[in-house]
Amino acid sequence: MSTVVFDMSMSLDGFVRAAKPTPEAPLGDGGEALHTWAIGDADAGGRDVLNRAIGGLGAVICGRVTYDDSIRWWGADGPAGSARVPTFVVTHAAPSDVPADGVYVFVESGLEDALAQARAAAGGRTVSIMGGPALGNQYLRAGLVDELSIHLVPVLFGSGQRLTEALPAHIELEPVEQLTTEHATHLRYRISR
Repeated sequence: MSTVVFDMSMSLDGFVRAAKPTPEAPLGDGGEALHTWAIGDADAGGRDVLNRAIGGLGAVICGRVTYDDSIRWWGADGPAGSARVPTFVVTHAAPSDVPADGVYVFVESGLEDALAQARAAAGGRTVSIMGGPALGNQYLRAGLVDELSIHLVPVLFGSGQRLTEALPAHIELEPVEQLTTEHATHLRYRISR
């Protein structure tokens, strides 16, 4: 069965989005610093972390806000780029304008159905929940996440949107991996059951 991983980049002070997001800068003022480890030639170790993750990826789940904020960069290929991994978008209503030959499936029937569809598409490979923290927190509250993957970026935002706003209870984590690259410390934890 697929491992379900909630995957996010986060500032050292716990923010996954800086203050003042706009349509042109959905991660807020300076928020693109969260992805420096994964983009371009700045961090070879970070790119290796990303490439290994994509290599084991079978499906992605994201929310509609993440889709709307990111579609202009993702295009038809989705968040995994040329790997073209099936991407399940949890939404109340599918958009009217979707890229032709895209990897997107719009799921209007809830979290559990999106996960069931993603697991079926993943064929035993990893299912990644990514994008905004609201969806990931819903999956955490429902007890449907196996691992938490945090890319801790050495920047302080001071304000913005936090990774976890309201969890239902104390959640125990077991360290699985820690790797420091030039622009981030990559932490992976298994959720204790």
